[in-house]
Amino acid sequence: MKSSFRSILLAFGIIALAIMVWLVDIPAGLSWKESRNCIIAIIAVWGVVYALNATAFKVIVDTVSPQHRLPFFRSYKLTVSAFAYTFITPFGFAGGPYRVLELSRFIGMPRAISSVTLYSLMHILGHFLQWTTCVIVFIVAYTDKMTPFLWTLFGIYMALFATVVVVFNWFYTNGLLARLFRIFFHIPGLRSWSRRFYAKNEDAFRLADENVAYLKKQPRAFYLSILCEYGGRLLNVMEFWFILAMFNLAPVTYIDALLITGFSSLIANILYLLPLQLGSREGGLVLIMRVLYGSAMGTSIFVSFCTRICELFWVAVGVGVVKIANTNLMKKTA
Repeated sequence: MKSSFRSILLAFGIIALAIMVWLVDIPAGLSWKESRNCIIAIIAVWGVVYALNATAFKVIVDTVSPQHRLPFFRSYKLTVSAFAYTFITPFGFAGGPYRVLELSRFIGMPRAISSVTLYSLMHILGHFLQWTTCVIVFIVAYTDKMTPFLWTLFGIYMALFATVVVVFNWFYTNGLLARLFRIFFHIPGLRSWSRRFYAKNEDAFRLADENVAYLKKQPRAFYLSILCEYGGRLLNVMEFWFILAMFNLAPVTYIDALLITGFSSLIANILYLLPLQLGSREGGLVLIMRVLYGSAMGTSIFVSFCTRICELFWVAVGVGVVKIANTNLMKKTA
């Protein structure tokens, strides 16, 4: 990526970060001294989760482009910066293009797009596995709280999950990008442009889809990447466990923390158009904690505040390191 683009990203990130800091309300009566150790522990948890995400991304890039290897440290940097811009932009549109631009100089645009697309699919699938785990755990652990409404809601979700698995498997086997782009062929105002663009770049689309399908033929890489993503989701549960346990806000167990993390994440992703999911995650926390513990408005706000502080820390890190040049981003293999 050109230095001028990094400067623009840096400026945008600093402005967005400042807005996020201004929008986060500090709960009344908060003791920073008591909160310090908890926040440090959560920041460390996020650091390990990002390491798992970076490993999944590295596995995909190394598989798609075997002539080049992505060092773990570089993958970690790209991961933190990409997620930072995903957090602070509507629909998370900036994270993926940032990765593509950084990788494309070394492995070419088709492979860069394939790698980022594959990782995005893995990341989404990791979320679905987390949410499915939460649904199953809730039914087993809290059968007494199940109502006809919840049975219907969970049934709809499980049907959706099964559909997602089938669709993802088809995309992984047959390619994805060309088929998605052809949707523009049927949109008024974009038909002529999209057909010309596709005809001009048909070989690039074909190569990108071949790379997408290639990962499925490498079972070790495929399952290692999804395992890292799923493991990151399970480890991230400790974020809420630390907050609730260290402040004695609720008689929390890992299972409860898993449910709180998963269901609040599900609601936040449903409303993903909001930068940093402002308001949506808080609403999700209120809903799931009310189901588990009864009235929990104050607790939910405090839990959300602690997670916001850690998010802001990692957004600041991601924005800060985006200016570091990636001259030696990839290593050639023999």
